[in-house]
Amino acid sequence: MTWVKPYFLWMMYRCGWGMKAGQETVLAVEITREGFEWALRNSCLSHYERGLYPDRDAWRRQLKRAPARVQWDPERDLRGRALPYRSLQLGLCGEAVRRYADEWIVSIGDVTPLAREIHGLVRGGELEAAARLLPRERPYE
Repeated sequence: MTWVKPYFLWMMYRCGWGMKAGQETVLAVEITREGFEWALRNSCLSHYERGLYPDRDAWRRQLKRAPARVQWDPERDLRGRALPYRSLQLGLCGEAVRRYADEWIVSIGDVTPLAREIHGLVRGGELEAAARLLPRERPYE
């Protein structure tokens, strides 16, 4: 399974600003809106939600069949602290991974230098300067 994490600071939290072993390169992958929406339409929640599924067994069956899964994780601030609201994380497997790799990718950019520059500013207490360098992110409509 591969995960689409559309929030920059969540990725920095997960990869330790590109400093964790095996995660030293941070890539920004732009995908088509059509691909993202296909994944959402064909997804299942990563956890059981009473009322949304008839029962746990029905949810488990759908989870096994779904080529994508959705979970909501707390967004993070510049220091990695959880914020009181959540961001979508979209897990892809099977057909969704094939579509992602072969059809949806528009561009791939190495943002490792940006991640390290922002991290350096955060470590130095220059939060306003760090915030100015964050990629522009818009809510999904």
